[in-house]
Amino acid sequence: MNELMTMLGQSDSLVGYLLIDMAVAILLLGGIRYTMGFIGNVDTKDELSEKDNFAYGISLAGGVAAMGIALSGAITGELAGSYLIELIGMFVYGLAGLIMIKAGRYIHDKFALPDFHKHEQILQRNISVGIVDAASVIATAIVVRAALIWVEGIDLNTFIALFCAWIVSQVMLVIITRLFEWQYARNNGTSFQATLEKGQVALAIRYSGYLISTAMSVTAASYFVHYNPQNLWAGIAQWAIMSLILMVCLTLLTMVAKRIVLWGIDRREEIEDQQNIGIAVIELTTSFSIALLLMALMA
Repeated sequence: MNELMTMLGQSDSLVGYLLIDMAVAILLLGGIRYTMGFIGNVDTKDELSEKDNFAYGISLAGGVAAMGIALSGAITGELAGSYLIELIGMFVYGLAGLIMIKAGRYIHDKFALPDFHKHEQILQRNISVGIVDAASVIATAIVVRAALIWVEGIDLNTFIALFCAWIVSQVMLVIITRLFEWQYARNNGTSFQATLEKGQVALAIRYSGYLISTAMSVTAASYFVHYNPQNLWAGIAQWAIMSLILMVCLTLLTMVAKRIVLWGIDRREEIEDQQNIGIAVIELTTSFSIALLLMALMA
């Protein structure tokens, strides 16, 4: 009851903070479209409504979702010292999230999938590449959100911690991509990236499940580490080690879950040979479910 009365007493201030948070969030969400258009030198209106480029729409949708996910980590629900501090904090965290999401897209293009130009493929209406692009930025945003919740304050240590957590996430995503690529080449005798470039949508959906669930396992690792600016590097090292351990656990648990959920079905043949999108979506949701359960257990 005392907590309720206190909250009601602060209701005017709370509404003000909420309005500031939502105004900044909506502004940054709206800016995603124009940022993507500016960086990619693309007329977004032309791609979306004139050319009806579904691949570009999927890619842009991933960017909007990623920004929303990252911003949810910046909104703590706590009252700042003043409206100005809240406004500055939201803008700084929001812009930091936007930069890390864009940088994550670049890293994914250059190191995870370097065999083709993702932006050109999207402009050529390659839906499979659009799906993978959306999944990659969403995966990055999931970790950015975890890092924003993990850190405290706005100082040099804050941004060092955010950058290090972002690096950990990018390394994990590149590792899972290399493993996925190795397994696909072993099973099919051809390149995963070349197949993706040909527009294999089912394969893109399966791979997206791996990316997003891996990011969720990196998020779960943050629950083990207490943010301490005085011992920052030890915390980052612990996060990296736990991320690797949980990624291995996630991979093993997901393999078992997929085998049970799709018992009696040749998943490789259905997805890789027959391009069965339904089976691929089931695999994605299974990966997501296991990652969600792992996060709940670790929290």
